[in-house]
Amino acid sequence: MKSTTHQAIEERRLSEQVRLDRLKSAAERNQWGQFATPAELAGSIARHVLRLAGLRSIRFLDPAIGTGSFYSALRREVSPAKIASAVGVELDPLFSSAAEELWGREGLSVVAGDFTRQSPPKEGFNLILTNPPYVRHHHLTAPDKDRLRARVGQDLGLHVNGLAGFYCYFLLLSDAWMVDGGLAAWLIPSEFMDVNYGAVLRDYLTDRVTLLQIHRFCPTDVQFSDALVSSAVVIFRKAPVPDGHTVRFSFGGPIEDPHEEASVPLDVVRRSRKWTQFPGRNTVEGSDEPTLGDLFSIKRGLATGSNDFFLVTEEAIAEWKIPRQFVKPILPGPRHLIADIIDALPNGAPDVLPRLYLIDCSEPEERIKTTWPRFHEYLEQGRGRRIHEAYLASRRTPWYSQERRPPAPFLCTYMGRTRDGKHPFRFIWNRSQATAHNVYLMLYPKPRLEAALRRNPAIAREVFASLQQITTAELISEGRVYGGGLHKVEPSELAHAPARTLLKCLVGHVRLEKQLPMFG
Repeated sequence: MKSTTHQAIEERRLSEQVRLDRLKSAAERNQWGQFATPAELAGSIARHVLRLAGLRSIRFLDPAIGTGSFYSALRREVSPAKIASAVGVELDPLFSSAAEELWGREGLSVVAGDFTRQSPPKEGFNLILTNPPYVRHHHLTAPDKDRLRARVGQDLGLHVNGLAGFYCYFLLLSDAWMVDGGLAAWLIPSEFMDVNYGAVLRDYLTDRVTLLQIHRFCPTDVQFSDALVSSAVVIFRKAPVPDGHTVRFSFGGPIEDPHEEASVPLDVVRRSRKWTQFPGRNTVEGSDEPTLGDLFSIKRGLATGSNDFFLVTEEAIAEWKIPRQFVKPILPGPRHLIADIIDALPNGAPDVLPRLYLIDCSEPEERIKTTWPRFHEYLEQGRGRRIHEAYLASRRTPWYSQERRPPAPFLCTYMGRTRDGKHPFRFIWNRSQATAHNVYLMLYPKPRLEAALRRNPAIAREVFASLQQITTAELISEGRVYGGGLHKVEPSELAHAPARTLLKCLVGHVRLEKQLPMFG
């Protein structure tokens, strides 16, 4: 009878989930961070965690209950008699009402409200299963961020980066709701494993609790059909860390039967900048390992704020009589680059199509109006489109000037996908005088390498060949990944990519402050 009753409620829950999701647009659900946990995934996580927990009596909490997918999974796995209490908190009144209607008579107490504003009860919980709202930091108001950061600071003495998402606060504030020895499983974006603003979670998980396992789903296997996000399940026990503790890292497939797994010493985990390297690696590379940052200053390409206005063709320059001193050559996007070596035309422009130029002018508008009236008409078109009021342009003086990004001899694409064995990132040898916009990372040789290139320009070919030998795995391990297999690498992350092959080709040409014995 129990199984039949539960199945009927679960069918109603799934139907209600679909109905409630349709009441909001995709953009609205994104702002709420509402991405429903698939029933099969909730069941897999619940089964796995219950095997680890070994609990005789369960006090269950889900601080973002939604329609109750995790509570439903729990009820499917254990008898009601084993659940001493169950609480679900939900901010959205539509979902809290639905959860109450579905599970109120089945042992779940629903609290309608914001979990981060609730006071923990006197009697804590020994099992948390949850998928907290994935609300990105820019959807949080400044007062909310101040309140959340202050509360985490007060409760745990931890500082949260302002770029952290809402889920980070949920996880940290749940500490006060757990009893000693309690177990928690959080389904959260895997980005925290690598990014700077995830450091507070990494510190909490390695210092304040006993981290048991992190299972990372394959980025091409998106867990939520309506969210392009790579997910991980984080399992920890609220208990002091035992001596010699190791953390289980698993990757791919279901958490109960992963494609890869390894036990990594906690000390190694603590010292690692990026956790997505596990389980592929279970050691930390030495600090003497040479990196691209030893040889290059790496910067993001310039951000115009409106490429379709500030990037113009030869035809537009002629039509609007834009003076040549106010335009400079700029590379088109990577999809237009057939080859990885960009040669120059006699005027320094890149020998690629489309041939684009960047408007960059520091003259006052009044002088432009009187001296170059046709160019002024073009700028007036931008004003009509309110480009001058956009975030980036409004912070420049004048608004049609650009940040300084001189041409770089080497570039790397900023993001890409791994499909059909394709490398997600491309290195470009830029032999033109073109700058680049922010879909590229620009590699500027540091003084000693720059001097070597001036003395012997032929070295550039060896440098480029060495850059192309950096493997996909090495670049991916330094960058970050999103759902659907979309990889991205920031300047500071590319700077950590290995440069051992590159240094080998430079022996005798350049001296570095960081020298390995083989280069001594």
